[in-house]
This record gives sequence, C-alpha cells and structure tokens, in this order.
Amino acid sequence: MNKFHSKGQLSVLIVCLVLIVDQIIKVWVKTHMFLYQSIHVTDWFQILFTENNGMAFGMEIIEKLFLTSFRIAVVCVIIWYITKLIRIGSRTGLIVCISLVVAGALGNIIDCVFYGQIFTQSTQTQLAEIVPIGSGYGKWFYGLVVDMFYFPIIDTHWPLWMPFVGGQHFVFFSPIFNFADASISCGIIALLLFYAKSFSQSIQTLECQMKKKKK
Repeated sequence: MNKFHSKGQLSVLIVCLVLIVDQIIKVWVKTHMFLYQSIHVTDWFQILFTENNGMAFGMEIIEKLFLTSFRIAVVCVIIWYITKLIRIGSRTGLIVCISLVVAGALGNIIDCVFYGQIFTQSTQTQLAEIVPIGSGYGKWFYGLVVDMFYFPIIDTHWPLWMPFVGGQHFVFFSPIFNFADASISCGIIALLLFYAKSFSQSIQTLECQMKKKKK
C-alpha cells in the first residue's frame, strides 16, 4: 500500500509540475507577445508565438470538437490504466513515462477547453488579455493551442543542381511546439526505448486479472 501511495504521489506530482510549467509559459507568451512574433535565442532556437486548431506540432487533421472530446476520453482511460499499473507494482520508470504523456495531453486540453473563454484574440498588432469567463474569443472546447518552441536547426536552401527541389528553402525540424507536446514526446520515446517490455508485461497482467474477475 505504501508503494501504491508513493508511486501515485509521484505520478500526481509529475502531472502537476508539467501543467504548471506549461501553463505559465503559455500565459506569458499569450499576454506578452504578438501573434507570429519571434524572439531570437540562438541561430537554431527561437520563441515563435503561434496558435493552432489541431494536434501536436500544429497538425490539423480532425474537427476541433471531436479532437478535444477524444483527447479527454483518452486521458481518462490512461489515468485509469496508470492506477491499475501502480496497483500491480509496475516499474516506477514506466509510471513516470505514462504520467508525462498524461500531463502533456492535459496541458493542451486546458488550452482547447478554456482559452477561448478567458482570453481575447491574439493578433499581429494586439496582445491578448485575460478576461472574465465567457468574454473571450471563442466557445468552450474551441480554444486554440499555444505553441512557441521553434528549432530551425538547419535553415538553408537546396543546392541548385538538385532536381525538383534545387534552390528551394529548406528547414530541418520546422514544427513549432509547446512544453506539453515535449512532455508527450519525451514520455513516449522513453517508454519505447526503455520500458516497452515492462509495459507489455503490465498490460498482460492487467488483462489476466480482468479475465479472472469476469470468471
């Protein structure tokens, strides 16, 4: 029971810390930067304020309301799984990885659900302001996700002699993302690299327990 509580507390702590950092960064960017304004940090790193309707790294594939609802449903399922994984004694590292994924997903859900209600619209000439609930730029569940981290590690042009793309502008790693996206990516990558076997074994253990309960 002590291990359950300690791992559970660790999971909650990770989620809370990621959410706090993520939201502090987003609120600062939204209230201090114009849309598409860029702060040059190094030649390969910029703070570039953008907003998007869609998924991680600015992709737009699924309708907004469905995407937000789907995210909430997935997070609820994952939280349920984390609780089960802690109860069966899964490795601490595995719990950390999944907690990072949950935290990142929740960070972007907050933007989608609340930001349209509590912020005025960001434009290239006007900073956003925090306003009373219901006075913002959009409806519930239709808020825009704030992105800001841009790493144009290689920013150049293709050589003229190359067919089809010669002379065209090329940027290596052009996605613009936020702290929540980074948390999701780090959690998934670490899980795949170090805890894929543990995760598979834990899922099998859960399935066996569930089958026993049904019998």
